[in-house]
Amino acid sequence: MSGTTAKEATAILAPRSMPTGQRNVVRWNDSASLWNCTLSPGWTQEEVQVLRKALMKFGIGNWMKIIESECLPGKTIAQMNLQTQRMLGQQSTAEFNGLHIDALQIGALNSQRQGPEIRRKNNCIVNTGGKLTRDEVERRRVAHREKFEVPKEEWSVIVLPKPDNPHLLLDKKREELKSLKAELEDVVARISAIEQTTECDASQPAGTKRSRE
Repeated sequence: MSGTTAKEATAILAPRSMPTGQRNVVRWNDSASLWNCTLSPGWTQEEVQVLRKALMKFGIGNWMKIIESECLPGKTIAQMNLQTQRMLGQQSTAEFNGLHIDALQIGALNSQRQGPEIRRKNNCIVNTGGKLTRDEVERRRVAHREKFEVPKEEWSVIVLPKPDNPHLLLDKKREELKSLKAELEDVVARISAIEQTTECDASQPAGTKRSRE
């Protein structure tokens, strides 16, 4: 890697399973957490679909019911809330609280929204105006219920998967996290070595470098 900069080395050494930035996320609702130094295995597509069905069954924001169902062992409220924002395609979820809706349907619509008033952060629409009043939030919630809520006869019969042994699944997640941590530490160490070599070469007098060559 002679002559390779630290930035170029980062791109070369980054594991293929880890996207190197938000622009490399293929789908609008994918997580970039695997390469932002967040030591988390992230969400599999299967887990996203389970959360999708859980939100339809229990309603947006009813995290304790989802946890009690044991359909997503190991996932915290914060993780589920963040993934729900990604699925909805917007950071504010208050206007959907309690609604039995398909979050990915809302996300698909939000991904198509354009205009000078639309601002996004990590592919999620953010509120650039003042804080919404309670009346406005409720007005939007009523409108969403009328337009998007899944009928009770559908969401009430949704069956969520329940692992036979959630402890085994948690152990698997811990092993995945351990492996990712070791992989990240190896990449950081190799990048550090390249940076030190580059700095050492830069500090050498020109004549010395020529004699070494």
